[in-house]
Formats: sequence, C-alpha cells, structure tokens
Amino acid sequence: MANKTAHVMVVTPHPDDAEFGAAGTVAAWVRRGKEVVYVVCTNGNKGTTDPNMTPERLARMREKEQLEAAKVLGVREVVFLRHPDQGLEDTSEFRKQIVRLIRIYRPRIVITADPYRKYFWHRDHRITGQVTLDAVFPYARDRLSYPELLLDGLEPHRVDEILLWASEDVNYCFDVTDTFDLKMKALYCHVSQVGDWPRGDLENWLRERCRTAADGKEYELAESFHREEVLY
Repeated sequence: MANKTAHVMVVTPHPDDAEFGAAGTVAAWVRRGKEVVYVVCTNGNKGTTDPNMTPERLARMREKEQLEAAKVLGVREVVFLRHPDQGLEDTSEFRKQIVRLIRIYRPRIVITADPYRKYFWHRDHRITGQVTLDAVFPYARDRLSYPELLLDGLEPHRVDEILLWASEDVNYCFDVTDTFDLKMKALYCHVSQVGDWPRGDLENWLRERCRTAADGKEYELAESFHREEVLY
C-alpha cells in the first residue's frame, strides 16, 4: 500500500463542522508543513430550511462545498464516508471505518467533536466523537481488534493526542490570530449552510468566540479544545 501518512486527522460529523470547530488550527498547522486529512462522516443531506431542496441535491452541494473549504485551508485529502445525516449509529462497522482510516493515515493527532457536551448537542456529533475516541483507543492500537484489517496490511497504530472541539471542559487553546481570515474564507465556502447568515454577523460572532478563548493569553484569537494525550 502506498504511503498515505498524515500528521493530523480531522473526523467531522458533517461538512462545515470542522470549519466551525478547528479550521484556524488546521490552517496554522498546514502553514507549518503538517499534512492534514479530513474524514467527513455524514453527507449532510438534512441540513436545510429550503422547502424546494432535495436530500440528493443537498448532499452533492455539501460535498462540493467541503472540498472547496478544504482547498482553502490546504487540507491534503478529504474522505467522505457518506452516512446519512441524522443517521449515525455507534456500530462496529462505523468504528471499523474509522479504525481503518487511522491505520491507513497513521496520524499523530486526531481532532473531532466532544461527545460529552451536555444537554443540547446534535446526535451525529455525539456519536462521531464517541466512535472516534473508541477507534483511537483501544481499537486502532490493538493488533487483534478487527484482525481482518491485518490481511489488508493495516498494522496497529497509536495516536499521540486527541483534540475535542466544542468542549465544555477546555484545557487547551491554539493561536489562530494569523489564520482567522482563512477560517472564515473556508467557512464561507459552505454556502448551503451560512449563505443566509449576514457575513458581518457570522464573522463578528466567531471572532468574539475566538477572542474569548484567547482571554489572558499573549495572542488575540484562539480556538479552544479539550486535549488528551494517549498514554497507553
């Protein structure tokens, strides 16, 4: 199998979630020479208020928008799993898909949505985060987990750290002062999701969130995460 190793894997529930949660960080890492791969779990085919939109057309639009956003950020590759929006389940097959990709790309860092956010949280986000955490530890690491992957030449891999966006237990912030504009440019690629949102309002809202995340730091804007080292 050709070497597809990447430094960072971003596992996102829907097209646009990664841009909201981590695009400034991704852009900064790309500038530093890190290879970043996106894994998009659902096709986003429910995310509209347009009464004339069909799920099939929306899925095609959202995939195109995600590719455009990834290009803006310099993401090397986007993998679409194409599960139905609002249809993710914590299954062995879904977990195996993520384990397979971790073993293919062998990232040092995995970023995803925090599954432990309380009360109101999209179910796809919760399941994506939980399945990704389980895939990282112990399934991607353990040789006899999904032993059929060994037949495909996919040896175990241990991720070094996890970053969870939209966490209520923030313990890590990343300086995005110099990449906030790229974050917004990538987010604006998702026209089907933010096209009706006045640009000034969206940018001001996100800038204030990033400014709050950087409060007390020596930089102006930050994206915030819960960070865990994978020690086992």
